[in-house]
Amino acid sequence: MTVTHRRLPQLLGDARRWFDEGLLGAMGAAGATPVSPPQLQLFAVLDEEGTTVSELARRMGVTRQTAHQAAHGLVDAGLLEQVPHPTSARQRLIRRTAKGARAHHQAELLLERLEEQLAERIGQEAVDALRAALETPWGEPPSPGRA
Repeated sequence: MTVTHRRLPQLLGDARRWFDEGLLGAMGAAGATPVSPPQLQLFAVLDEEGTTVSELARRMGVTRQTAHQAAHGLVDAGLLEQVPHPTSARQRLIRRTAKGARAHHQAELLLERLEEQLAERIGQEAVDALRAALETPWGEPPSPGRA
């Protein structure tokens, strides 16, 4: 029998889905406004003072159109709003509404609980080692001609 060695990107993706599914399930059970995984990701990368759709797309690693759709779904749900950019008449910022700030706070508490549950399952030492590895700067990704 051949053992398949799973690559780190697959493992990291599975870990991300574990947290996303746990968070979405817990928020749904608490009666929160339903959101999609891309909307959840957008919420996670949004700055307190607001962020442009272009910057949200870059942080999420998606197209501007995908970020725009996710943002406007959250605007329609009353969790985000568009406001004028303070230094650019051409741009607008996306930021949390009061309802969105409450939802963000609730999500932060639920994520703390998910981390505690993970520590109960795999051990606090493993969680601490995982956090330390992921917080260590990896530098720029290698490219041809650069090691």
